[in-house]
Amino acid sequence: MSFPFPLLLFFLFLFGGINAQETYTLKGTITNASSNETLIGVNIIIPEEQKGVVTNEYGFYSIKLPEGTYVVEISYLGFQSHRDTITITEDTTFNTALTEGSENLDEVVIKSNIEGLNIKSPEMSVNKLSINTIQKLPAVFGEVDIIKSLLLLPGVSNAGEGASGFNVRGGAVDQNLILLDEATIFNSSHLFGFFSVFNPDAVKDLKLYKGGIPAKYGGRVSSVLDIYQRDGNSKEFKAQGGIGVISSRLLAEGPIVKDKGSFLIGGRSSYAHLFLKLADNPNSAYFYDLNTKLTYSLNENNKLLFSGYFGRDVFDINQNFINTYGNSVFNLRWNHLISDDIFTNLSLIYSDYYYGLTLDFVGFNWDSGIKNLNIKYDFNHYLNNTFQLEYGIHNTYYEFNPGEIEPIDENSGINYFKLTNKYAFENATYFSVEHTISNRFSAEYGIRFSNFFRLGQDSFNVYENDNPIIYNSSLDIYEEAEAIGQRSISRSEILKTYSNLEPRLALAYSFSENQSIKASYNRMAQYLHLISNTSSPTPLDVWAPSGPFIKPQILDQYALGYFRNFNQGKYSLETEAFYKDIQNRIDYVNGANLIANNNIETIILNGRSRAYGLEILAKKNEGRLTGWLAYTLSKSEQQTPGRTPIESGINNGKWYATNYDKTHDISFTTTYDYNKKWDFSANFAFQTGLPVTYPTGQYNFNGINVPVYGDRNSNRLPAYHRLDLSATYIPKPNKQDGLQSSWNFGIYNVYNRKNANSISFRENDETGRNEAVKLSLFGIIPSVTYNFKF
Repeated sequence: MSFPFPLLLFFLFLFGGINAQETYTLKGTITNASSNETLIGVNIIIPEEQKGVVTNEYGFYSIKLPEGTYVVEISYLGFQSHRDTITITEDTTFNTALTEGSENLDEVVIKSNIEGLNIKSPEMSVNKLSINTIQKLPAVFGEVDIIKSLLLLPGVSNAGEGASGFNVRGGAVDQNLILLDEATIFNSSHLFGFFSVFNPDAVKDLKLYKGGIPAKYGGRVSSVLDIYQRDGNSKEFKAQGGIGVISSRLLAEGPIVKDKGSFLIGGRSSYAHLFLKLADNPNSAYFYDLNTKLTYSLNENNKLLFSGYFGRDVFDINQNFINTYGNSVFNLRWNHLISDDIFTNLSLIYSDYYYGLTLDFVGFNWDSGIKNLNIKYDFNHYLNNTFQLEYGIHNTYYEFNPGEIEPIDENSGINYFKLTNKYAFENATYFSVEHTISNRFSAEYGIRFSNFFRLGQDSFNVYENDNPIIYNSSLDIYEEAEAIGQRSISRSEILKTYSNLEPRLALAYSFSENQSIKASYNRMAQYLHLISNTSSPTPLDVWAPSGPFIKPQILDQYALGYFRNFNQGKYSLETEAFYKDIQNRIDYVNGANLIANNNIETIILNGRSRAYGLEILAKKNEGRLTGWLAYTLSKSEQQTPGRTPIESGINNGKWYATNYDKTHDISFTTTYDYNKKWDFSANFAFQTGLPVTYPTGQYNFNGINVPVYGDRNSNRLPAYHRLDLSATYIPKPNKQDGLQSSWNFGIYNVYNRKNANSISFRENDETGRNEAVKLSLFGIIPSVTYNFKF
């Protein structure tokens, strides 16, 4: 597919002549003085011109200025502000290293919270959390967790304790695009959701886009979680880590060539299973992962970066049931400055999600997974101070392994069986403009054009009238159609093609320096589907591509918000209303068998889903006491009507609550810096119980009681709530050299609430009566973690 350069040249011609006054370019990179780490989102302000710019994902900035002498103010959370006077008579490079803030110094330290509001920016429906904030929050087992921290924000929830992934604005977990250094992470959880795969020591920056998603992102219809790893220290060797109750971590970084190249390598592992073995318990569950990054500056205009992640989980029950799964990602990037105004990034990315299962008592091994290879080329074009452009092209090749069964040995009663591999190619071209229309009005608009090619495969079923699923009107059920033949199609041939235009628009109008209204619209297409029989993405879930029988999901999302800062940014308020409509959301017929099914098309129907709600986030950003109150009022529903008037569809064609619908979701989070040695944190969460389907009656068939169920998801679990507390103690807070340490003490679920993870129904062996049985995962859990760095 060719890039639409004529369209690009048109925009450049249109926008390039707007400023008649001759200007020069001030550009540079902002870094951390102690490590040479590039800093993302640093503010560079020119007060005389009332102009400003922020650094991109690689610490680069560029701004246009007329000839003259200017004061340049540079500010970033937790760093001393930097002020310089610069005379501009030609294009100028101004690189700056910022010094981390210290209360012992007289210089001004920027205290405005990174999670605070940017009133005039059109960016909305975006949440940012600093690593410092995340590390202070209470966490289960004392393990700091990025995903669990996101659940405290409005519009973000999950399917309960011990559930993998997260849900955003009523969307499913497979509708979230999760990126680690631009590489796709298909499963974000360790130990089935108890921990996330992200080591907080290795993370530099994260953003969660819930709406108003820029055109450079695509492939999912709910959200984008964009995480960047730290580059490593190119000045001196450093190490840090922590020892907890059930897991520990260690990270080392240092120069390859001083001030030019650096390395970072970090690892984590859990070890609770070792205590089980000491108690002669043959069962175990543990995880380990590895983060790495290499950075090298060839010269002022070229930098190479290599980053990787490898993680594995092992779940072993008495050596009879062994489950192994995890992600592997690698990314090689080339940052190149074409000119003072054009910054480019070329990436070659490989991502692999693997799932393995050994059932010794049955006698077979099971392997499945998804791989992709992605080549992307992105441009940041600082055309002038009114227009900043982003454009690029992304190409991704997919290989899907739905499953492969092999006998363990020659005595196994299982025969070899391989589900048909599937292949696809996805590409996209995007163009986006950040436009400052006036001092009060700004916009970000763009378009993404995506193509998806379902490629040929070894065996493809053919059905009569191209209908893989049949409705039996006499029994009011859907049945699998019998294939009337099979085709073998070369991988070089195209089985099905989809193309979509995905416009994006975000607007901001500021009434003053402290308040604004914002609105956004975005259309997005998702060509991958998670085939799952659970409400959360367990590792057993299988990804499937769109094709002749499965259409891509198409999202239209609208959002409107009011934003305000109070008391010079000390307090902030964000309110947003949203509406989401998604076409072609797959739904499963009653009794669908998803395990090792080579013909998924025979058990699913294309439906639609919608979600709408109101989000409120009130924050205190400065002072010894900081925190936020988040509230979400929302509804998430799905509908799958019959394809013809005589078909009943799913749930009789009526709208029903999705598995992750929560009417009310409230969280309160606070941190109090008592003194230099102690700080305290707390968070409280309350959520409406998750939808479930309870039996409404039963009948007896040949002596067996068979339950009769009502409408899908017409009941709910009891409300969920809990309180967590933590305290951090720093023995020597003023120590800057040598070993520095801290202790974190936490209590998860302080008042020992037995929240229902599920409720099942059974017949009591003694009374013969039916009874409901509640399953709760966590009660009160104390923890302690020792953290260190040197």
